[in-house]
Amino acid sequence: MADETIGIVGAGIVGLATGRHIALSRPGTRVVVLEKESGVAVHQTGHNSGVVHAGIYYAPGSLKAALTVRGVALLREYCQDRALPYKEIGKLVVAVRPDELGRMADLYARARNNHVPELREVSREEIREIEPHAGGLAALHSPRTAITDYRAIAGEFARDIESAGGQVRFGFPVTSLTGVPGGVEAGSGAERIRVDRLVLCAGLQSDSLARLAGDTGAPRIVPFRGEYMLLRPERAHLVRGLVYPVPDPRYPFLGVHFTPRVDGSVEVGPNAVLATAREGYRRSTISPRDLAGLAGYPGTWRMAARHWRTGVREYRGSLSRTAFMRDAGHYVPGVGARDVVRGGAGVRAQALDPDGTLVDDFRIHRVGRVTAVRNAPSPAATASMAIAEHIAGAVFGED
Repeated sequence: MADETIGIVGAGIVGLATGRHIALSRPGTRVVVLEKESGVAVHQTGHNSGVVHAGIYYAPGSLKAALTVRGVALLREYCQDRALPYKEIGKLVVAVRPDELGRMADLYARARNNHVPELREVSREEIREIEPHAGGLAALHSPRTAITDYRAIAGEFARDIESAGGQVRFGFPVTSLTGVPGGVEAGSGAERIRVDRLVLCAGLQSDSLARLAGDTGAPRIVPFRGEYMLLRPERAHLVRGLVYPVPDPRYPFLGVHFTPRVDGSVEVGPNAVLATAREGYRRSTISPRDLAGLAGYPGTWRMAARHWRTGVREYRGSLSRTAFMRDAGHYVPGVGARDVVRGGAGVRAQALDPDGTLVDDFRIHRVGRVTAVRNAPSPAATASMAIAEHIAGAVFGED
């Protein structure tokens, strides 16, 4: 229906992409984005590694697989049209041990099924031609994998919304959601905003807001802090493109890798440690409320029982630069603790089911006039414009 007001909670890249898509594709519809911070992309989007993923890892038939391939095409075109950074620097997914070669072969078959463009298997010698300082026995090479600036893209999305007659409202933390005849009322303290339909793209707060809308308590968001090292400027030349490990299919995180940024720096990381606050970008940030929520959720303990060995290893790397760089040195031999300084950190909103399963795919629920994005992990930034199309279909019943 035209002439509706659609509310979006969250000015990260998924929320802004969704608001932009609705504003531009449905003339007469007014979009208002509600954001508790003072600017766009303050949380996950603003701490993103900047990688535009090609779709190598994702299970065939999953939303991730389908939306990433389309999302890359949309994002590339958008960046070109707006003169935003978009550099196809390529990625190597490197096997450094013989037992990883079978997993790499499985990954290659999956990536081909996902129609990853120009992907090929390369030998030890070919690795050196692509990355002269890299190690490894064999690798997959994805030459179309790119890097960009997601914070800049988010800012451009916000301007598109406003140019279409919408609004991005900062300093509006949503503390209540109330169903009203023909719509939803979002409250922030004593202030209320009425919309006809509401989309929750709240990232680290997505489960809390979904519960306000009457959605189920699961999945619960578990915050994982990802910490980065930075190669010292005089060592940045050792890495030309992205250098990744072969992922462990039992765990949703990709492992420590080398990531050049559009500003010329090179990040090493991230690790994945359980954060002590949902917005705990520093080890010293502790939220008793968030910790109590984790402790009271059965899935947390089941996850811990399943992955405690990995957790111990990740915490060791968090506390010790030498331990952090030990694995990284297998991929670029000779690079160690002396070659890096501590960089920034991000917090990933990882959805967790009650049985302790880390939710891998995108998950979107609809409750009446509220559509809640309950899980949107990497590659959500890459796929944001395609996710926006999918969410719009869910909001307006077009799927």
